[in-house]
Amino acid sequence: MDERFLLNNETAVRLYETYAKDMPIIDYHCHLSPKEIYENKPYHNITEVWLYGDHYKWRAMRANGMEEAYVTGDASDYEKFLAYARTVPMTVGNPLYHWTHLELERYFGVKELLNEETAPAIWETVNEKLQSEGFSTRDFITKSKVEVVCTTDDPTDSLEYHQLLKEEDLSFQVLPSFRPDKGLELNKEGFKNWVEKLGEVSHIPIRSYEDFLAALESRIEFFHAVGGRVSDHALDTMMFAETTMEEASTIFKHVMTGAKVSKEEEAKYKSFTLKFLAERYASHGWIMQFHINALRNNNSRMLADLGPDTGYDSMNDEPIAKPLVHLLDSLEKGHSLPKTVLYSLNPNDNPVLAAITGSFQGGGVPGKIQFGTAWWFNDHKEGMLSQMKTLANIGLLSRFIGMLTDSRSFLSYTRHEYFRRLFCDLLGEWVEKGEIPNDEDLLKQIVQGVSYENAKQYLGFEEISVSSSSASPSSSSL
Repeated sequence: MDERFLLNNETAVRLYETYAKDMPIIDYHCHLSPKEIYENKPYHNITEVWLYGDHYKWRAMRANGMEEAYVTGDASDYEKFLAYARTVPMTVGNPLYHWTHLELERYFGVKELLNEETAPAIWETVNEKLQSEGFSTRDFITKSKVEVVCTTDDPTDSLEYHQLLKEEDLSFQVLPSFRPDKGLELNKEGFKNWVEKLGEVSHIPIRSYEDFLAALESRIEFFHAVGGRVSDHALDTMMFAETTMEEASTIFKHVMTGAKVSKEEEAKYKSFTLKFLAERYASHGWIMQFHINALRNNNSRMLADLGPDTGYDSMNDEPIAKPLVHLLDSLEKGHSLPKTVLYSLNPNDNPVLAAITGSFQGGGVPGKIQFGTAWWFNDHKEGMLSQMKTLANIGLLSRFIGMLTDSRSFLSYTRHEYFRRLFCDLLGEWVEKGEIPNDEDLLKQIVQGVSYENAKQYLGFEEISVSSSSASPSSSSL
């Protein structure tokens, strides 16, 4: 894992070292905690920063035969670290093998391979550094040259820590992202309680669907005042149905009285609500993200024991083309389609998404509709290359907004290095095969664009200069 790691030709080495390596990072979608960033959380040991909440590692440990006590259970932190150290050699071929060693080397200067024999010494070395100056959450962000962190936030969140962070003298911004999934999943347990909470934080008593939409709009305005410019939606099943305000209101009313609704009614409610939200995003200049085709909580026994987001999800294979196109088209007809980033967890959907994006470009915006980076089960070498090649074949790879972490770990910024190396290797291969010109100015523009500049321009973060005082005091606390 030296300077030529993943770079298989001289052009790739030159492009990475000259143009990609030192570019800043815009992490426009992640699951980091703004509270931990504000408090500049320190870590007592590597297990805290590495294994707490990381279901990538948990899945690998379980597959390697580790008992749950050493994964999420009551084993000590050292025992859990040893269990992961025993697992790492078995992850050869999995991106975890690369990510693990990149993180050890880039942040802690550890170049030894992690295994059962080296684990005790690495434990001591890393923990000693974690307890010294320069190894808290903010330090990892700063060392990684991150300029913008977009967290994932529920519309009912107070955004307290985002506002406090604006008062800090930081080299980076921490901005909220609007994730209203709980307001769309009307057949799931807790929907009614969430609606009531939304009414409380927006100070709008929700007695009707019209009140509900007004409350959502109020929270969009609040997020915007705090610096939010991105929304995100987990659309595990893509659906669309034409409907009216009256129909959506009736469906909402039924659910609020405790009734369940049919799939057709669910599709109508989601379609109308999504269109309403998208129109508001467009009016505020926001970016809309759709994460499609995840199949969550497959293991019902472990869901009952551990809850969601513990490593028991997989890819879904629901059809997405027609409902997605109908939704985007309905917005385009009303001239209210915002800049949109599309992801699918199923790589079979890659050509579908890449082709769909081309149907809705325009308005003088480069890459207005984006085919998003390889996501979750696809953010490995082959998945990233497949996504980039598909985009190049069908769209404009040079306008791609690049990598994001989608992570809960403050050490995951090495994934941007991993991505940039692969991207430079792909371009270098094309150059040396004579498939694209060895034009230094063009290559520089493309490499720096995909690494950083495209995201900065697309997301418009350089134009954000709001302060916490611009947010309505009445909306800023629960």
